[in-house]
Amino acid sequence: MIFDDDNPEWTEKDFRDTRSPHEVLPPHILAAFPRTRGPQKAALKVPVSIRLSPEVVDYFKAGGPGWQRRIDEALRKVAGVDTP
Repeated sequence: MIFDDDNPEWTEKDFRDTRSPHEVLPPHILAAFPRTRGPQKAALKVPVSIRLSPEVVDYFKAGGPGWQRRIDEALRKVAGVDTP
């Protein structure tokens, strides 16, 4: 293992002592990162690992941002599940 004095491995105490950026950063710094999502209100989706053909992934990614949502919509349609 390589040890870096400038970036040591975090300990359990380090993780316990973490604070939200809103608690420690001034407003002008926070304003530089306006596109944060914030905490998820409820787990609406389940993270999974799925293997898809490159052509399918390329097709959905070609549509730009939101490609995972579009895959979900296509699968919901095939499954006959109402959209939320």
